[in-house]
This record gives sequence, structure tokens and C-alpha cells, in this order.
Amino acid sequence: FPFRLFPLREHGMNWRAKPLTCQEIQAFKKSKEVMQRFVRAYKLMLRFYGIVLINEETGELKRAENWAERFQNLNRFSHNNLRITRILKCLGEMGYEHYQVHLVKFFLTETLVEETLPNVRRSALDYFLFTIRSKQKRRELVHYAWQHFRPQDSFVWGPHEKLLKYR
Repeated sequence: FPFRLFPLREHGMNWRAKPLTCQEIQAFKKSKEVMQRFVRAYKLMLRFYGIVLINEETGELKRAENWAERFQNLNRFSHNNLRITRILKCLGEMGYEHYQVHLVKFFLTETLVEETLPNVRRSALDYFLFTIRSKQKRRELVHYAWQHFRPQDSFVWGPHEKLLKYR
């Protein structure tokens, strides 16, 4: 059977790859070796995108030294956005919600604040944001996106009256 680097409980583009079961996810989470491989795969993909995991405990990220070159690739090829969405969903399945939050915030910062990834902006807002499992963390990130979105009155990812009052 073909395997996936970041398996999910749903079908992806590869119709031969079987979706994960809840039992398989639990078995993966219990295996220290599987989880170490998972983090290694995550770090590998991050490097491909020009990002470095600087703290395995927290999930904190920064730009890699070759970020400019790798960001060009991200901007040019939109299929990367599907892969990133898949990685984010898988992080949530595997119990790495804190990694999800850092990766989404990284992309929101690069698209809305630094403006280095204009062609990723729409995916970051439409898809990446909504992979976050924690309602509280998702709200925080929607608020962060709203704060940096221009023009702010065109922001459609949350109700403005709630975003204005958010603390």
C-alpha cells in the first residue's frame, strides 16, 4: 500500500492511500519511534518550505537561511498550499496542536505582516486558519489576522463587532 508522510482520516489526492483509522492514530501516538519519525518528517517539510523548527517542545519556528529562495517556490506553486493544509490537519490528529498554531501564525505573519508570500495569503486565511482545533487559539489567530489585514473592513473571516471587542 502507498503510505503518506502526513496521513489523515480523510481521502486525499492519492486515491490508493487509505485514510487513517482512530485506532491507527492511537497506536501511532503510543509509539515513541513513530512520533519521532513524524517530527523528523515535519522538520524535513519545513526545511523544504524555508522554515526551521527552533523548539521541539513549543513548536516555535523561524525563517531558514535559504528562506527567500524557498518562499519563491511557495509563491510560484500553489499545490504546496494543499500539502501545508494536509500537514496542519495531521499535526492536529497526532496531538501536535501547538505546532499547528505556530505554523499558522508563521504563515499569517509572512503573508499579512511581512508580505513575503502574497500567493499563500488566501490559503492561510481560507484553510490554514481553520485547521486549528482549539477554538480559543483559532479565535486568537483570526484576531491576529484581522489586526494585520488591509483593508481591515474587507476582512471576512470573522464578525467585525466581535473582533473589535476581542481581548
